Amino acid sequence: MAFLDRSQIVRTADRAPPAPGKELLAGILLTALIATLAIRNLVPEDALAPVIATLLFAAGAATAGVAWLCRAGRFRVMWLDLAGSLTFIGVVISVLIEPDQMVRLFTLSDQPE
Repeated sequence: MAFLDRSQIVRTADRAPPAPGKELLAGILLTALIATLAIRNLVPEDALAPVIATLLFAAGAATAGVAWLCRAGRFRVMWLDLAGSLTFIGVVISVLIEPDQMVRLFTLSDQPE
């Protein structure tokens, strides 16, 4: 009955609580959604997707900046993962932008304002 002998079990060192990565990503995406809803009436409909993609790229860059300021290696990896996921979401949204939509944003209109 060697498997009942619990004297051989060695307690491992207590680990630090896990980093709140999922909560931070949900908070950042919720903030981006609220910002999108707020600017939806301020920009033309054709410009909404590029603004959202730019917003996510800026959030990813800010998150990467926080990662470089973080001293602990475990937290730095978490922040870099968050920055990469925000950048990836921004790339996915930018793929959905039609080329004609971008051309209309940058060409001058002949119509008077």
